[in-house]
Amino acid sequence: MSLPNNLNVILLQIRKPDDPMRVNEIGAFAHSIDKTPDEITTADLIHAPPSAQALDDADLILIGGAGDYSVPEGGDWLEQALDTMRNLYANRKPVFASCWGFQAVAAALGGLVITDHSLAELGTVKLFLTPEGIKDPVFNQLGTHFYAQVGHHDTVVQLPENAIRLASTPLVENHAFRMSDAPFYCTQFHSELTRDLLIQRLSTYPEYTELILGVQLEEMIDTLRETPEANNLIRRFVHHIFGE
Repeated sequence: MSLPNNLNVILLQIRKPDDPMRVNEIGAFAHSIDKTPDEITTADLIHAPPSAQALDDADLILIGGAGDYSVPEGGDWLEQALDTMRNLYANRKPVFASCWGFQAVAAALGGLVITDHSLAELGTVKLFLTPEGIKDPVFNQLGTHFYAQVGHHDTVVQLPENAIRLASTPLVENHAFRMSDAPFYCTQFHSELTRDLLIQRLSTYPEYTELILGVQLEEMIDTLRETPEANNLIRRFVHHIFGE
C-alpha cells in the first residue's frame, strides 16, 4: 500500500532528556509509516509540550512509550499530559498510541490503569483478536491471532466508555482498543518495534528482563521472533484514515 507522503506527523514522547531510547523511538515510529526521522516532528509532553496550534495543524498524532514514567504512579506532569489526550479526542484528531500512550489515553478518557507485576509482560507475545478485532478494518488482516513485541508493568484493567476491545493475551484482557466515535487506535503492545529494536531497548534496560521474567537478557533474547504482521499496523491505520 502507498501512504500519503505529505502528512504533518507529530510524535508525542514522554522520556527523560538523556534517555538513550528517545532517538530509538523516533526511528521506530518513523519507519512504521515509511518516513525518515527528520520527516516527523517530536514533542516532549513533560518538558516541552506542543502548543494547541501545533496539534491542531497536525494530520496524524503518534504517542509513544515511557521507560521512566508511570500513569498509576503519576506526578506533577500527569494531568497536563492527560489533558492533551482529552483535547485530541475532543478534536477527533487521528491518533495511534502505543504502550504508555495506550495507558494514558485509557486513563484520560475514563479507563483504569494499575501497576500489578503479576500482569507484566515482556518479549514476543502471542495475541488473540476479539470478534470486533477480526472484523476491524485495521486489524482484520491479522487472522485470529498474531505476534507482537511487548514490554509493560502497568496494565489497563478497565477501558473507557465507547472503547472497543480489539486484542487480548491470556494474561491481559485489554491489549488493543479503538474508540467508536473518534479515529483513535491504541495498543499496549509495540507495533512500531521489530525484534532488533526490542533487543536494543532490552539491552539499554537489562534490569527489566530479570524483574519481569526472572531470566538473564541473553536467555530471553533467544525467545524473540520477528513480528511482521504487527509491524504493519500503523501503516494500515494511516491507510485506513487517509486512503491511498
